[in-house]
This record gives sequence, C-alpha cells and structure tokens, in this order.
Amino acid sequence: MLIDTYGRVATDLRVSLTDRCNLRCTYCMPEEGLQWLAKPDLLTDDEIVRLVDIAVTSLGIEEVRFTGGEPLLRPGLVGIVERVAALAPRPAMSLTTNGIGLKRTAAALKAAGLDRVNVSLDTLRPDVFRTLTRRDRHKDVMEGLEAAHAAGLTPVKVNAVLMPGLNEDEAPDLLAWAVEHDYQLRFIEQMPLDAQHGWKREGMVTAGDILAALRTRFELTPEGSQRRGSAPAERWIVDGGPHRVGVIASVTRPFCAACDRTRLTADGQIRTCLFAQEETDLRAALRSGAPAEEISRIWRLAMRSKKAGSGLDDPSFLQPDRPMSAIGG
Repeated sequence: MLIDTYGRVATDLRVSLTDRCNLRCTYCMPEEGLQWLAKPDLLTDDEIVRLVDIAVTSLGIEEVRFTGGEPLLRPGLVGIVERVAALAPRPAMSLTTNGIGLKRTAAALKAAGLDRVNVSLDTLRPDVFRTLTRRDRHKDVMEGLEAAHAAGLTPVKVNAVLMPGLNEDEAPDLLAWAVEHDYQLRFIEQMPLDAQHGWKREGMVTAGDILAALRTRFELTPEGSQRRGSAPAERWIVDGGPHRVGVIASVTRPFCAACDRTRLTADGQIRTCLFAQEETDLRAALRSGAPAEEISRIWRLAMRSKKAGSGLDDPSFLQPDRPMSAIGG
C-alpha cells in the first residue's frame, strides 16, 4: 500500500511514456520545443511494465493512466498496454492524449486492452487551435475523437483549458458540442506548468468564470461530493441529465485532501504531486538489479514525503522546475 503521512492512499498511477509532443501549446512549452530527454535516460518498455507490475501486485495500484508528453509518440505503446492488461489483478487503463494519431491507433489500443481515453481539445475553431498549439492539426484531433468513440474507448473525455483573449468565450459552445457527440467534457483551470514560466494568477479563467458562462445556456445541478470521491473534477448534471460536465479547479478550489495519485516520469522518477519539487529515483534501483521488494520499499518511502497540498493556493507558489511534458499530466 502507498500511504502518506496524512492517511491518503494512492491507488492511481500516472505513467509518462515520453517527454516529447507534436504540439506546442502556449500554456505548456515554448514554440521551439524543449531539450528532450536522451534515449538512454528514458525507461524501456520492459522497465515500464516491470514498475507497473510492482505497483499493481505489491502496492495496491488499481488504475493506470498513460500520459506524456504525447503518449501516442511512444513506438511500443500498444505492446505496453497489452502487457499491462495481462497483469493480475488487471488495472483499469486509460490514456491522456492530444488526439493526433488516435484515428490510426484507437482500434489497436482497444484490442490491446485500453479502457478509455482523455483527449485535450481547447477550441472548436481551427484558427484558434493554430494559435494555441502553433500547429494546424485541428482536423486530426476531431477525427481522433470520432475514432476513439467508434472503437469503444468510452467514456471519451475531453479536457479543455480556457485562455483569456483566445477561447474564454467558448465554454457554452464546447459543452453543446460535447453533449451532441456523447463526449464527457471537463474544463481545467490553467495551471503553472509552462516551461517558460509565463503563467500568472491574475486574469486566469477560473472555475467560477466557467460555470457562470455555462449557466447562460444550460441548467447545471451539482452532482455532489459523495459521487465525486477522489476524482479531481467537480461535476454538474446538464439540463437534468444524463450528460455531465466537470470542472477541475486546481488553482481556486484545490482538492489535495482526497488525492489518490502517484506519478512515474518518463525517466523513471517518482513524483508524489504534479507540482512537487522533489523526485525519487526508481530507474537506478531498477537498472542495478534491485528486487521487487526493494523497489516497493523505495516507492513507499517516497510517498511518506508527500505534502498536504500542491501549494497552488499560495500566492507565493513557485512553479516546478521541470515542464509538464517531462512529468506527465
């Protein structure tokens, strides 16, 4: 069991498969990209599967989310999914992706054992998409979403970040579109995850702003805290149901007290929080031939250092020293 000093138990493992991405979203990385991790520093497919195996069989992990960077850029992704699906007990498996490449991989991922996907899409307007991502790939994302739904990677969840002056007016349109296509929409407050450290609390589109905009067109009924559990999103029933919309208010309404996550970076480091400044190295132990019991011990010890909160609600918060692409969203 992975338990911290506040009594929280981690049952959800986020695995970053690569730090690379084929978009350059303004809230994540600079236009020229980043200094990518060297290939020898990345965990191999076998190493990823072994660490997930230890997490599932020895540490109580029940759900695995594959992230990046962009996980669809990982050549061995389908094989990793297939091997994790064969573990006993079998964890629930999902994937967070920008959707580019889903059109050609959705069916194979479903056949390998993937349960569902989260797709990032911040706008319905191709021109705004180009501005936000610095790439002309809006059509590819839309087709990827359709392919995921057709393959049965459901519920297909769509994550949207609203940026002032760009897409902050799109909340009602995004929800109407998600309801029409049977996607589960979740708005995420912009977080300080950009490598260029350009995030500012002032002027950000807050959960309150998003809900106010949605209520101009929809009736929203709170689903309630009992249904939420440890999920990061507060959810509302849309126009009496059955559709829901979620808001992840990491900055203005932190949910750290119910956190059940642990994170494995693409280069084999354990992070207890997306915003943690400290990491614990599992790669070195793995490559030195350490047995599963020793790796479990290191992982458990790392969880003991988890802080009570992320610090995002502190105006003096310092951004993490590694970009989101290297940590895993």
